[in-house]
Amino acid sequence: MLEMRKLSLSFDGKAVLADCSLCLPAGGRIALMGPSGCGKTTLLRAALGLQKPDAGTVRCEFRRVAAVFQEPRLLPWRTAAENVNAVLSDRRGSMPQARAWLERLALGDACERYPAELSGGMRQRVALARALAYEPELLVLDEPFKAMDEALCERVVALTAEASGGAALLLATHSEAEAEALGCRVLVYRNGAFEPGA
Repeated sequence: MLEMRKLSLSFDGKAVLADCSLCLPAGGRIALMGPSGCGKTTLLRAALGLQKPDAGTVRCEFRRVAAVFQEPRLLPWRTAAENVNAVLSDRRGSMPQARAWLERLALGDACERYPAELSGGMRQRVALARALAYEPELLVLDEPFKAMDEALCERVVALTAEASGGAALLLATHSEAEAEALGCRVLVYRNGAFEPGA
């Protein structure tokens, strides 16, 4: 379970989150929606322990957590397959499994290419392949599909829904279709907190 209680957080004196609470049980799925800059990414960072709130508490009982950020955050000195393999055994024996994940995300031809040789959308799919290959208990996704065209996005979202299995999922998105396809309950930003949509 991920539990966030009465979180408050400000940047440069401007409140982003105010008295924000959220509970995500094992296998639960939540999509955070709201205008750009409202605090979706900030809440995800707080959930991951990357952002310390000014007030409130964060308790995460999930042991295997994977995240895909808006920027792919790949290791530039490793090929696409090596990036995915990093969360497997990171040995030669698990490379076929790493390549299989890339093939599932239509990146079979990119296995031996380095991040600098890939487009933004391709890098994002490598990051997604790496997160899914880790088989997390909690998958945190910060608008991971936005660099993809519509047809590819639909395909990758469907694959993510299938491959993430029973993992809990916390998604930041502007797309109701993505939230629905991933089986998420939608929370909408209002006055510093995320509340059930209308």
